[in-house]
Amino acid sequence: MTNGLDRLSYQSRWYGVAPERKFFLWLTMMILAFSLPPLGQGMLLCGLAALTCWTARISLIRWLRWMAIPFSFLLIGVLTIIFSLTDDPQALLAGVPVGGYWFGVTQAGVTTANETFWRSLAALAATFWLVLNLPFPQLIMLLRRARVPRLIAEQVLLTWRFIFILLDEAMAIHRAQTLRFGYRSVPIGYRSLAMLVGLLFNRVLIRYQQMATTLDIKLYQGDFHL
Repeated sequence: MTNGLDRLSYQSRWYGVAPERKFFLWLTMMILAFSLPPLGQGMLLCGLAALTCWTARISLIRWLRWMAIPFSFLLIGVLTIIFSLTDDPQALLAGVPVGGYWFGVTQAGVTTANETFWRSLAALAATFWLVLNLPFPQLIMLLRRARVPRLIAEQVLLTWRFIFILLDEAMAIHRAQTLRFGYRSVPIGYRSLAMLVGLLFNRVLIRYQQMATTLDIKLYQGDFHL
């Protein structure tokens, strides 16, 4: 069971490239993302967008749609950096009085927010490229070649498996609720969301029990064959 991102990793133009080369290329991208100035990070972001669209065989619109998901969280974080509370109004570029303090924008906050914004976007784009070009079996292979302890590799495998179980169950419940007009208004939507969370917990436990039963039938001895 895979999601859209995992399926695309098998269709990548670089599917046959050794995982070590992909990893070291990603590591180089991350070093550049954290060391370049904002202008260089913006250029790196554009280069990563073009490279990702070409290697993963996706359109720029689809890439932008996926990047928009973490972008909203990043934007909230950047806004908290820009605005600050101080007792010295001279330190603010613009601000309003709040009691005995001033709330506004500082030059240091704008500079830090600008650097954080472009650095984070470039790092996200680099990681996104790796996800779209490194299938999960190659990731396990990379962990084994790096001499990562077997227990950690097994935990990664189980976590990856249960992410898809969680998403699959959540989508199934949401689809059933939508067909029954469970989100036709805000109050009903909140109630449906609460029901979804409760049902999701029970469904995931059931799926876990099924997997445990399957492992017992196959005489599972505590080790996965990675």
